[in-house]
Amino acid sequence: MIIALEHYFLWFLFYSFVGWVYESILVSCQQHRLVNRGFLNGPLCPIYGTGATLAIAVLGNVHNPVIIFLVSMVGATILEYSTSWVMEQLFHARWWDYSNFRFNLQGRVCLLGALVFGLGGVGVVLGSQPYVEWATDMIPLPMLHTLVTVLAALVIVDLAVTVAGMLGFEQVLDSVAQAVQDVAARAGGTWQWGADAVSDKMRELSQDTLERLRWVISGVVNAQQKRMLKSFPKFQMPGRQDIIDSLRELMGPRK
Repeated sequence: MIIALEHYFLWFLFYSFVGWVYESILVSCQQHRLVNRGFLNGPLCPIYGTGATLAIAVLGNVHNPVIIFLVSMVGATILEYSTSWVMEQLFHARWWDYSNFRFNLQGRVCLLGALVFGLGGVGVVLGSQPYVEWATDMIPLPMLHTLVTVLAALVIVDLAVTVAGMLGFEQVLDSVAQAVQDVAARAGGTWQWGADAVSDKMRELSQDTLERLRWVISGVVNAQQKRMLKSFPKFQMPGRQDIIDSLRELMGPRK
């Protein structure tokens, strides 16, 4: 039983890494820059690992690709919707938004994503998993126990650091708003929030004032929060979206 759980954990990590590679390539191409796509700092997208291991557990003995496709499509959609809802309750923020896609449900899931996940389920269960199982079965037991222990510790630490860094982000944004307004006031003006307004304002301010603004932001917004804003272009926080859009503009490349 313990060995089976350890194998499942390794499969979870493997497919989380594959999901991270897929998401990072996709978003990097969309953003025209390298993006570390994922909630964790490490190269993992846990939602992919969770979906894949659940598909393996439920559909491992199923060989009909149509059934695998349909069950994977429905299961992954439920998982993605639930993950979006839970993260919104925990952090009061939306991490992705499919509102611009047809046949979406509250922007949390969409038909295109469901179809992709259905195909992914078929690819995992009938394609990659036999080879992944063969590889994990080849690991000697002492090495397996050590490997799982070390990797589990790293994931737990990463999760704790990430969650701690994102809690209270609403208050951080309020602090940023006040700090930026103070800098603008000392420069003899007021600050208008929103990406377009910030873009115009940045052309008016001196380089020294801009550097002061960026220095203030770097002292208030931690590394986790900066990475999330860069990694999730659709990250939304009701009531503070103008501040978030402004932060992205200010943290962008020097112009």
